[in-house]
Amino acid sequence: MKRLIFTGIVGSWVFLSSVFIAYPQSDRDVSSKKEPRAESVTDRNHYVIGCEDVLYIHVWREETLSRTIPVRMDGNISFPLVHDIKAAGLTPLQLEKAITERLKKYYENPTVSVTVMEANSFKVYVSGQVRKPDVYRLRSETTILQIIPMAGGFTDWARKTKILVIRKENGKESRITVNYKKAMEGDPGSNLVLRPEDTIIVP
Repeated sequence: MKRLIFTGIVGSWVFLSSVFIAYPQSDRDVSSKKEPRAESVTDRNHYVIGCEDVLYIHVWREETLSRTIPVRMDGNISFPLVHDIKAAGLTPLQLEKAITERLKKYYENPTVSVTVMEANSFKVYVSGQVRKPDVYRLRSETTILQIIPMAGGFTDWARKTKILVIRKENGKESRITVNYKKAMEGDPGSNLVLRPEDTIIVP
């Protein structure tokens, strides 16, 4: 019985030794020191931040500053030391640079990252002769050619040459007629790039 116990202890020791050899101490230290990264729901290079978006702002080695912040309806966010700063209308990369510049008054070479956790501002409305009329929240630049398949495609009665896009800019409403067939044929002027709050009506 004692011999069996001794053999079991020796076997366990050999197994644990092989594990430690396979995973050196330096590798374990590196993996344990990696900071968790927030995952963005958008294309951080092109997505334009808007009101009601939720951002995670991380300042490397300054955990007391790092936090999740909503973009207010005035387009600003409030951040420690930076106070109010305009976020709406900027990409995450542009906002990173703006916050970094302000933090340079207090820290040497601050490293800032901005991640869009919730993209609530870029939404368009699709109605009329599509199979799935709805409100669509977009994560990156989207065109007419891309939004129609997202809405399930056309119904059998859709007039593809007379799609109406209603757009509000600076308090004014404009109406744009889009020819989907021409866009499909490669006409760049017909493949309209959508903007937040656009309403797409397929007659």
